[in-house]
Amino acid sequence: MWSRGCTVQPGNNLSQQKLPDLPRQLSNLLDFNNARTWWILYAAAVVSFLPALAFYYVGEEAIHPIVALEMWYRGEWLQQPLYGLYLKRNPLFHWLVIFFANFFGWEQVLSVARGITISATVLSGIVAAWLARKLYRDNAFAAFTALIYLTLEDVFFYRGWLAYVDPLFALLVFSSIACLWVATLEKRAGLLWLGTIALFGAFMTKALTAYVFYSVAVMVMAFRQENLRFFLRPGSLLPHLLAVAAPVLWLTWVTGGGQQSIMVSEILLKFSPGSLPAYAKQLLTFPFLILAHLLPWSLVILYWARGRHLNPIASESPQLTTAFWIIGLNFIPYWIAPHSHPRYILPLHPLFALILAYLMWGLGDQVKTLAMRVFVAVLALKLIFVIVAFPYYQRHYRGENYEVAAREILHRTEGHQLYSSYFGSSGLNVTAYLDIFRLPQAPLTFPPAQWESGFVLAHTPDPALGRIAEQYRLGAENLYLLCRGSACSTGNDNNSWSSKPFNSR
Repeated sequence: MWSRGCTVQPGNNLSQQKLPDLPRQLSNLLDFNNARTWWILYAAAVVSFLPALAFYYVGEEAIHPIVALEMWYRGEWLQQPLYGLYLKRNPLFHWLVIFFANFFGWEQVLSVARGITISATVLSGIVAAWLARKLYRDNAFAAFTALIYLTLEDVFFYRGWLAYVDPLFALLVFSSIACLWVATLEKRAGLLWLGTIALFGAFMTKALTAYVFYSVAVMVMAFRQENLRFFLRPGSLLPHLLAVAAPVLWLTWVTGGGQQSIMVSEILLKFSPGSLPAYAKQLLTFPFLILAHLLPWSLVILYWARGRHLNPIASESPQLTTAFWIIGLNFIPYWIAPHSHPRYILPLHPLFALILAYLMWGLGDQVKTLAMRVFVAVLALKLIFVIVAFPYYQRHYRGENYEVAAREILHRTEGHQLYSSYFGSSGLNVTAYLDIFRLPQAPLTFPPAQWESGFVLAHTPDPALGRIAEQYRLGAENLYLLCRGSACSTGNDNNSWSSKPFNSR
């Protein structure tokens, strides 16, 4: 499969350099041409995600637990209410959260949501291994590809465990492309049914852009005449026709219309012009941000390829060329869009991993040894992050204070109506805790047009909304508890308000 002529020669042996004893012993004990070795390392990487289940809320993670709880409490299975207002999004992720939260208990809803994203991340690595095995018939390389994907910087340290829909979306989009690819190779129309089901699942998770990723892959593969003939068979056309019809039926008949215009407008807004300096910065930095998200393996390739040519390795594999084209054509719109983010191309990360793994594998045993040592270093760094650094950050700056503030607010507002109008991260996170603490009472809603007495969580001290009852400093943000009517006379003496910094214990 790989040319011996492309293998790095002993004269450039990295093993001659002094290395830490533990990585050296590990590389001696483990056989990197055995799939079991890489799956053991993969399992170790999976375990490193588990401490994240116990973290406090991060960023705007609380959106999906709040929405899932409101859907369940109100019996709304098709619409996604947030503070009683409807988001016009698709509900697959929330259905999963509801199912497992009812099984484990709603007090575990954040862990449930993160468990879904971690599972999706881990499964993406397994699907990447399945695709690599089908393409190259090498079990060890397949496991190596899975490990490369799982330990990409953005996936391993951040995006792979946060309770957002992106990892599930990425899993389903990539699975649809993987099924399409293998179906094309093996001329198995049955796999197209599985792929198009995953494609519709991706749409039901997040957005119509799932169909863009998939359509690009179809277009790339259809350039080969034998593949085009396969796609035009009735057995291949039918699952694709149904896959196109499914979102149309969902948007027009099931949700009652209106959602499609919102989904399309959100895509168009990404291309709306902004300031010229900001756009120039986007064009210049976006590729480098992607390279940073592909660390440490992008750096390994750049380091090892100094003075060497990777073209002989890459040119040996037409499948690698296919991966390059799928990535490149999908990458361009996100690069040139004035408003974009690397997380939008998370479905492409397994293909990035496939390319990086292929190049490293083709460079020979010395790079595989180096990969093991890099993995040990990255895993050690991850364990320090999840066991020491991030828990310390959450205890002393932002994280635990969301829960502490929620308990204070619960006590302060007891017996009074409570609303939430704060859609920023601090407001969402505090509201998520309050919704759980207040069960079996209804989740918090946006304040109605007219209300006489009670409290509301707000981002700013708005006199039109109410008087300041309390102010909480949560990291770099302020959260205000405003009051109206008789509620203002409870809690503090002389109707005074206090500022409570919750940046440390």
